[in-house]
Amino acid sequence: MAGLQPSVGDWYRLNGGELFEVVAIDDDDETIEIQYFDGTVEEMDLEDWESHCEDNALESADAPEDWSGSVDVEPEESSPGSDSNGDDRDLRASSLDDLDIFEAR
Repeated sequence: MAGLQPSVGDWYRLNGGELFEVVAIDDDDETIEIQYFDGTVEEMDLEDWESHCEDNALESADAPEDWSGSVDVEPEESSPGSDSNGDDRDLRASSLDDLDIFEAR
């Protein structure tokens, strides 16, 4: 294979466009699953990957500093389970002592 070898976890750019990360490689189907920074997932044939490499259209890129775009994480004002003072609440499930598993519905 000429050019760049796809590697899971590495970031690339096609034709100077959007950044994307290789998230899976299926050797049996000869496909590469890629995820753009905005979270969009696409599949690329290995043959297309090689063609882009031959055309010098595909380049290796640095991972973005703000990785939250691809995983759709919203900034939090306070963490779940914390009150306004930052104290953790007890979020454990209640006891199942009162549950009768043989009770007919």
